[in-house]
Amino acid sequence: MIKRYPTHCNDETCASCVQAGEFIFLSHHAGGFDKNDVAYQTRITFDSMKKTLSKAGASLKDIVQINLYLKDIKDLREACDVFYEIFENEAPARMTTTTDFFDSNSLCMMDAVAYLKQ
Repeated sequence: MIKRYPTHCNDETCASCVQAGEFIFLSHHAGGFDKNDVAYQTRITFDSMKKTLSKAGASLKDIVQINLYLKDIKDLREACDVFYEIFENEAPARMTTTTDFFDSNSLCMMDAVAYLKQ
């Protein structure tokens, strides 16, 4: 079974997530561009991911892998502190890299894979 969920970013070429069997693949999520604060933007991004996952019957705790994209690697510690708030000692596998974003106010963005035992 493959199920595609409606866009979350006003781009009809991008599903918010795709569920393939027991796996949920989240597309890029970001937010909180009103503040130049990576911790704030990381929290807002997790809130957005939480809303998307709930539509598929999953939660943040079901995430098994995250790609974290940062504008500046110097923000890594602050972003990681938010990961600890969300996951405590049960963090998913993570890859982190730096990149430029389409929106110059964006400091971070994430995509992820979740596993939902059916």
